[in-house]
Amino acid sequence: MKKSTSISHILQLVIPEEDMRPILEELQYTDVARKFTVYDLFLFLAEAAFQQWDGYRDGAQRMSLQGQRTVNYSTLSKKAKAVPFSVFKRLLNLMLGLCNRKTKRTLGIPKDLLIVDSTTISVGQGRLPWAQIKGRKAGVKLHVGLLGDSNELHKVTETPAIQHDLNSCAALLDSQFILVGDRAYGKHQLFDRYQEQKERQYFVIRLKDNTTLANPIPRLRNRPFEGGIEQDLTCQLGKKKALSENRFRVVILKDPKGNPVILATNLHWHSPEAIAEIYKKRWQIEVFFRWIKQHLNIPKLFGTTENAVYGQLYVALLVYVLLKFLFEQGNRIVHASARLTFANFDRLFALHKLPVEWRIYLAQAVHFINTNW
Repeated sequence: MKKSTSISHILQLVIPEEDMRPILEELQYTDVARKFTVYDLFLFLAEAAFQQWDGYRDGAQRMSLQGQRTVNYSTLSKKAKAVPFSVFKRLLNLMLGLCNRKTKRTLGIPKDLLIVDSTTISVGQGRLPWAQIKGRKAGVKLHVGLLGDSNELHKVTETPAIQHDLNSCAALLDSQFILVGDRAYGKHQLFDRYQEQKERQYFVIRLKDNTTLANPIPRLRNRPFEGGIEQDLTCQLGKKKALSENRFRVVILKDPKGNPVILATNLHWHSPEAIAEIYKKRWQIEVFFRWIKQHLNIPKLFGTTENAVYGQLYVALLVYVLLKFLFEQGNRIVHASARLTFANFDRLFALHKLPVEWRIYLAQAVHFINTNW
């Protein structure tokens, strides 16, 4: 067991079993089990993510240590196959509503940043026959929208790994935020749609290096560029049938290795340096993916069906939301000299057992939940 603090007890305070019943009714799923319910499976998957258990068989041997109902590993497997993963997706959205807070605005931009990207969890070809990738692998993708200044989850969807990121972008969009994405999201026709829709979607998205910049006009600049910026212009994007109908702003800069970075945006009232800083925040989602893969057991897929795989992944993300909330709440109620940075938070989870200080944080956060929920 890699961690000594049970997440199940905290989850039962935040999302009690009665909160799951309306979700099951809405999805028209009847839970006929008496010994091991959908809620029991939910607590098991959460503990498996938090404790980094190796699978159903390993978890079945450890459940009693966490105060959970004990069942055979085959029962766990059957239950995970049967329960629609949409149940856990709804629970994740419920947790987001309970724990998320408005982020602080920086850089003088009118809206917060919504960073979008995906991560792939791959396994051997025979494990997921319904999610084959080229070669001898299979896998699934989690497509994530992350709020840029707070690392809060905003939206999540799932697909087989073979599906292109662009196809899932619509499920992550929100015109209340500025969309920030890498080259996978750089389709010119979508830029036109973002610009022309009733609720305009502002964006900063990297373009492919070979993108044609048609009819470029440099923007006026009274002082030298800074921070590796080389050009700031407006133009149409693409050529012939792929030519964009609207003109967009393009900021061209060099990364630390000297490679060109071409950014397209419809933000016109900020300096090119500010546009570059917005895009640099995209790296936060890469840190997020690294964190959940290292600390929430995501690379180890227990089951082989869609319900089992996606259900496990959504519960792991729910655990992330709860842990982040506990971390922030713990920092809020302790003296400033004793507060943890997020780097400390990351290092604590690399240890085999949580130290006394972190248990105190959890105890204080649980007290807050008991008195406020």
